Amino acid sequence: MQSPRTARSTTPYFDPQHAATLRAVPPLAPDAATSEPPERPHPEYFDAQPTSTSSLPNPVPLMENLARCVLEVLAGARDLDQLSRWVADDVYRHLLKRVVLAARARQARGTPVGRPSFRIGNTITCEPADGVVEGVVIVHGKARTRAVAIRLEGLDKRWRASAINVL
Repeated sequence: MQSPRTARSTTPYFDPQHAATLRAVPPLAPDAATSEPPERPHPEYFDAQPTSTSSLPNPVPLMENLARCVLEVLAGARDLDQLSRWVADDVYRHLLKRVVLAARARQARGTPVGRPSFRIGNTITCEPADGVVEGVVIVHGKARTRAVAIRLEGLDKRWRASAINVL
């Protein structure tokens, strides 16, 4: 007697009598009223839509929080994925490279990952165009003072960082 695992099926996998036959479907006759192809939406409707500065919130708190988060990401205390919603793809890739280099440097020196201690100083902003805000956030740490330059663009009714540089 065979076990259920070794039993062979007696029914064939392919039965030519029950096989489906394929037939070509004749094309539909063009109607005089619908001879033009249907209008497709333009691809720019699906791109990020610019938003004016007047319909966006104050960018200063976002700049200060982004500067704080970027420094924590570079120190290894925060995951870079937490910033992905607020930064453009190019900025994300740039920060990813910096995170890898910072992790290698910490490993070579043998220093553990720690939360950096700093305080946010002045934030200076300017608006070069409608829906674009550029600013510098001064960050005071124990050893040195750094500047974080950020460019925010209003896209899809929210701010998104299109450039971040830690100086």
